[in-house]
Amino acid sequence: MTQRIAVFIDGSNLYHALMENCGRMDLDFSSFIAKLCGESQLFRAYYYNILQDSDRRGHAFQEQQKFLSTLYSTNQLEVRLGTSKYRGDVMVEKGVDIMMATDILQYAWKDLYDVALLCTGDGDFAYAVQTVKDFGKHVAVAAFKSNLSMQLSQVADVVELLDKSYFENLWVSNREHTDNGTKKKINVPPKRRRRLRLPLPRRRKVENEATDSVE
Repeated sequence: MTQRIAVFIDGSNLYHALMENCGRMDLDFSSFIAKLCGESQLFRAYYYNILQDSDRRGHAFQEQQKFLSTLYSTNQLEVRLGTSKYRGDVMVEKGVDIMMATDILQYAWKDLYDVALLCTGDGDFAYAVQTVKDFGKHVAVAAFKSNLSMQLSQVADVVELLDKSYFENLWVSNREHTDNGTKKKINVPPKRRRRLRLPLPRRRKVENEATDSVE
């Protein structure tokens, strides 16, 4: 039976990890998500980040809008945006982690996926991961070793350690080159997809009683 995977991407965490480890972030998200899922069936992918402040960070806001327009046109990818507030000159994220944790939990409860694949190294999600495991789901984490919390790595069923080589052929600019000032597409053959090897979770049976039982 093909496993259903839901992918949850912590946008800020991924951005900083890519800049730190690869020095770039022009990622082809469609190809990235396909590689994460391998041969499993993608239910849907979700991308979480803050909406930049158009007044205080005008240039960043404009650049983000260009980036988001690409994400909005990506099949089976939903964008979830939180807000930001300033404490003095320091920008603080509001609501992003809560949105992501809530979606992880509610889609597990609704039995919309078999495997949750979290693209983050943030240990704040460890309790949500343990909770969906208690629902009978499995959880995989994809993150760079440099920003993967021990707490999250210990609670996950599978950890996929990312590195610079993992993103070979996943960059947008790798698919174009300039010839006499004209951009041309380069056909990059896709790598063979890997299978995410996890045992099928046991389905949860909901009784018409005050409590639920897990079979």
